[in-house]
Amino acid sequence: MSHPDSFPSVRFATTDLPERDRIAMWREHYGHTIFRAEVEPVCDASFRAVVISRALPDLHLRYGALSAIRITRTQQFLADGNDDFALVINRAGRIAAAARGREVVLDRGDAVLVNSAEITAFDRSTRGGSLSMRIPHSVLSPLVAGIDDIVMRRIPQTTDALRLLTSYTAPLLDEEELTAPELRRLAVSHVQDLVALTLGATREAAEGARNRGVRAAHLNKAKAHIVENSSDPTLAIGTVAGLLGVTPRYLQKLFERDGGTFSAFLLGQRLACARRILTSPQFDSHQISAIAYDVGFGDLSYFNRCFRQRYGATPRDIREANKTGQGSRPAPRRGTAPNFQKN
Repeated sequence: MSHPDSFPSVRFATTDLPERDRIAMWREHYGHTIFRAEVEPVCDASFRAVVISRALPDLHLRYGALSAIRITRTQQFLADGNDDFALVINRAGRIAAAARGREVVLDRGDAVLVNSAEITAFDRSTRGGSLSMRIPHSVLSPLVAGIDDIVMRRIPQTTDALRLLTSYTAPLLDEEELTAPELRRLAVSHVQDLVALTLGATREAAEGARNRGVRAAHLNKAKAHIVENSSDPTLAIGTVAGLLGVTPRYLQKLFERDGGTFSAFLLGQRLACARRILTSPQFDSHQISAIAYDVGFGDLSYFNRCFRQRYGATPRDIREANKTGQGSRPAPRRGTAPNFQKN
């Protein structure tokens, strides 16, 4: 069980509810209690939904995958006095948002800012998903010039800051623990900075955001790309920097501020992948040299030397210890296992 101070993610799905009471319970719990809005599925019989949310100090994150539905924050619910801003990012399908006498249609990746103190409706005609982040009015308004004029304006998915915001924020819903207060503060600050940049931060706020949120998002995206592609022997800092649209020197500085280097992080991923394979029974028949090359090493002696420095034992020692029950048996993680079919 997660510690309450970790502000854990909470999942709520229609499949967890008795079919007979599914719609009524969804309306009551998700609509009236969580979202504070009226929820009207287009078709009760086929309605399916999964919502994952995490409430952090001054930041509420939510991801929802829903079938066709209409969600309306009506006059009745405005009585709760909530005036938070919510940035809604469409992740799949299409959303039509209506407020202030205007309608904004969001395609995949587009976003819109809404004010919880106003009557607002969201319509989905087909199944889709969205990511949203709710921030108190008092926190966000000082960071964004003319924020009230930005409400109900479509923010296209081509907006650089929006893409950074999405890639940084989505994983926060998957993290099991955020018990360290300093990590919580950093995560919340980074998301707020990136939201401000997406909307058009004031000069002072934009400078602060670039020094915090943008750097964190770039580093996070770089690490994710390395984890997914560490077995590529040609992977280099220039490749990753080009993907992010930054210079190699800028990216190297991000790693240095984080206490390491690009090369060290890449090496660590390759070694960790090799160790997972060596302790996985399904790869017992694979030669150590083949494993070394398949995780991205081009030189066997260098692999052996680095592996011993990292784990205090040779690859063969690790494999033998695992066979005799002295080691662990984790399976290779998705996205990092090498392709043993390579020529």
